[in-house]
Amino acid sequence: MIQLAEELKLSRLALALGCVFAASSGAVHAQDTGDQDDDNNAEEVTEKIQVTGSRIRTDGLDQASPVEIISSDEAVDQGLVTLGDLLRTSTVAAGSNQITAAASTAFVTEGGTGTETLSLRGLGANRTLVLLNGRRIGPAGTRGQVNAFDLNIMPLAAIERVEILKDGASSLYGSDAVAGVVNIITKDGDESNFNVNYSHPFDDGGASARVNGTLGRSFDSGSFRIVGDYQKTQELTRGDRDFFACASPYVIDPSTGDRADIIDPRTGTYHCNDLPWGHVWIYDYSGLVPPGTLAQYDYDGDLGNYLTPFNEWQDGPGAMRTPEGWYPVGFDQASDALVNADHPFQDLETLSPETEVATAFLQGEYWMSDTTTLYGEVLLNRRKTISNGYRQFWSYIYNEDFFAGNTLSEGWTGAQWLSPTAITDHSGSEITVDYRRFVVGLEGMVGDWNWDVNYQSSYSDGEYQNKIIYQDAIFDQNFLTGSCEGMELSVRGIPCQDIPWLDPQFLAGNISQGMKDFLFGEETGNTIYKQETLEGLISGQAYDLPAGPIGMALGMQWQSDEIVDTPGDVTLARNAWGSSAAGITRGKSTTKAFFGEFQLPILRDAAFAERLDVSLSGRWTDVSTYGSDTTFKASVNWLVGEGFRIRGSRGTSFRSPALYELFLNDQSSFIGQRSIDPCIRWGEGADDGSINPFVAANCEADGIPRDYAGGAISATVFTGGGFGQLEAETSVAETFGFVWIPDFTEFSMSVDYFDIQIDGEVTLLSAAQIVGGCYASENFSTEPLCDQFFRNETDLRVEEVEGNYLNIASQTNRGVDLQFNYPFSTDFAEFNVRYEHTIQIEASRKLLPTSTPQDRVGELGSPKHVGNLSLAMMMDDWSYNWTTRMIGSASNHDEYGGFETSYYGETVLVDLDTPTTFYHAISATRDWDNLSLTFGVANAFDKEPPQVSSVYATTIGTAAFYSQYDWFGRRAFVNLTYQF
Repeated sequence: MIQLAEELKLSRLALALGCVFAASSGAVHAQDTGDQDDDNNAEEVTEKIQVTGSRIRTDGLDQASPVEIISSDEAVDQGLVTLGDLLRTSTVAAGSNQITAAASTAFVTEGGTGTETLSLRGLGANRTLVLLNGRRIGPAGTRGQVNAFDLNIMPLAAIERVEILKDGASSLYGSDAVAGVVNIITKDGDESNFNVNYSHPFDDGGASARVNGTLGRSFDSGSFRIVGDYQKTQELTRGDRDFFACASPYVIDPSTGDRADIIDPRTGTYHCNDLPWGHVWIYDYSGLVPPGTLAQYDYDGDLGNYLTPFNEWQDGPGAMRTPEGWYPVGFDQASDALVNADHPFQDLETLSPETEVATAFLQGEYWMSDTTTLYGEVLLNRRKTISNGYRQFWSYIYNEDFFAGNTLSEGWTGAQWLSPTAITDHSGSEITVDYRRFVVGLEGMVGDWNWDVNYQSSYSDGEYQNKIIYQDAIFDQNFLTGSCEGMELSVRGIPCQDIPWLDPQFLAGNISQGMKDFLFGEETGNTIYKQETLEGLISGQAYDLPAGPIGMALGMQWQSDEIVDTPGDVTLARNAWGSSAAGITRGKSTTKAFFGEFQLPILRDAAFAERLDVSLSGRWTDVSTYGSDTTFKASVNWLVGEGFRIRGSRGTSFRSPALYELFLNDQSSFIGQRSIDPCIRWGEGADDGSINPFVAANCEADGIPRDYAGGAISATVFTGGGFGQLEAETSVAETFGFVWIPDFTEFSMSVDYFDIQIDGEVTLLSAAQIVGGCYASENFSTEPLCDQFFRNETDLRVEEVEGNYLNIASQTNRGVDLQFNYPFSTDFAEFNVRYEHTIQIEASRKLLPTSTPQDRVGELGSPKHVGNLSLAMMMDDWSYNWTTRMIGSASNHDEYGGFETSYYGETVLVDLDTPTTFYHAISATRDWDNLSLTFGVANAFDKEPPQVSSVYATTIGTAAFYSQYDWFGRRAFVNLTYQF
């Protein structure tokens, strides 16, 4: 929000007051040292600016909010490609798992595939307000959970810097400023350039190219700037990186320290256990087939070297018989090592999607008079994201002679029924999001008072095209006794075709085109999100006190949000097999707010108080979908003397539930029983101590047998909005810290403690959290979570889970931010050393008022320590930069319950530790008159993500899959800029 004229010089005192340590590419911003009259000289500056963290326009030299400034040039120095890449380097974001494009392909994320958002302090993107030039910028994305700004929208070419207010500011900016404010500042002035940027990993996949240009011009009556940007990022697949390609438990032999994972005798290497493919799951009633046994076809003709075929395996009544070539696997350690669970389709699965982004940005202003300016902005953006995947699909059929029998199951006999499970690469999506935003406003002065009235309208139109499997093609044939010829499908009404469920080639994914046309299809859904805001603000100096004038700002804001998500026709008909079903999500809200801020000068030039100011702000907010409330904030800015400043604040917030949290239409999805049911074989866990005693006791109390093997059919999970039930969140944010810039050196530093407490947090619990929380409860008989799911009376499987948005008890985040900056000069060159560090003390959530808080600090994805070190050297026309990002060590051992687990009856060690990890970026820049060339290497030492055990950790392959870690590897980058 800072809009500085070129003639306004920042003093060293300004750095102290603003706690801003910003270094640009290849150069250190020189600061006027001045003398003890800096404050008095600053008062003579007539131009007033507005600083992030305050609505009052001042000379900009006395603000004390903890603000971090990140120059867009830092992205060039480090080989970073997008705004999201740049912001995730900040320690205020690096200490928590973030939603990236890669994460959006691996998990269901708010905003849909390809979306990138920012969550300050790990409190959620919907609690982080993003501004563009001090004004709201609306959300973008697809599906029914759109609520946050998509960082893909704003190209680095248009950005001068980003200011991150690391303090709650709901009383100034609105309810979504709980964790802080990110203010994107675009370039101004007459700078014009053409830029080409390219980044390429040393391994295949993930290359990125960008071309952009910007033109800025000033005239007697105004100015304008035009930016055009195009970026293309290549897909990164799982097969492009060895550490993602082969999933295995990654367990350790305690006696030798070597890996204890089972070895596949066919390859002589560790068995890859990703997605089993080409199997027939067996439901046995003979008592001869061990639980968990799968029928696997001998595709390579070598299983006979290790296994006995079904036809020779068991004898007795009901013994299983199959056609030739089928072998039992998965029933013991030796046969588990032979389970096919590493299909070639896996290597083609998208890890980071192919993305194409085109952006046009125009801003301008017209000076209508000496006191009035008309300004406007236009932002147009299109993002196209393509991802590919693979998946299982299955049916339930009788064998030839058991129960009702099935004439299509020729050769499959015995006291069993079957679930053939095929694999296909017909999975993935293509996302296109068109985004437009318009701003028009008037600003000016009346006497000594500044005023600003502006209107903002943003519109996101997203289409999501998904590859689907038709449910009626499969469900209509479950448990038939023969051919379906002559039938019509129940939903599509087309003639039924017999699916060759027991054909080994079909199960392996080699599916004929005719059968693909019968089973598979595509559909397109659409998401519209509209946001409009109208804001008016006036600020100035109200009264003079002995210590100075009282600063005051008064304002109002009107905001309208509307979402309409219309899934594709197949989803609306609930005919997409194994995929989320959903209705149309439609909701609208209107928000009205009035706010005020006062800066009170208490002392000036007193003993131990060169300056002491108190700021007070308050906001009244009324939301049509909820109601109204007020929020307040008080802060102290105390310049003790000798460059030492103390600052602190305490503020409250009120966040009404977002549209998707209220109106998300019931979505249904499916999840395997083993992913959510803690009662599966709970007796074994009780015997070896690997299960929580409360879980064992509660499973027994619920009538679950000790040897319960789990249900065969996936559980259905229903997710919906909580309109009429949800309450607003409330929170309190406190900060306390100091800034020190001594007169005798160029060194500067700041230390700030933060404490954010959210009560009644609105969240969506996963099915595993609901079922697991029920059985882990110390008050099982009255546990509310137990009312959110039910079991089937026949086979005891978890049949349905209700996962609507709800209010949980609380969330707490506490920690310390540190920043140090030291620019200095020698006869040889100029140097700048900058370091920032965040220490997380607590990041806990409490589910219910009687629950024990679960603290995530120090666990994977939430390291206790994160830091950034930047070293710059400027010498003649050359500048050199070395940047190091530090991700502190983390461990899930305490949460898991120790270091040991049982693996095929043997005690092994699990590795749930990640060491302190360093990523280094090195670059050099050569400047000519109108040309600048930067080249370097990111992840210079090719640091791979840490390897961890798959139990109780998020992994892909054997790699820890958290946003703090680099998935692309070492990569070279170059940036060429021509200025004109």
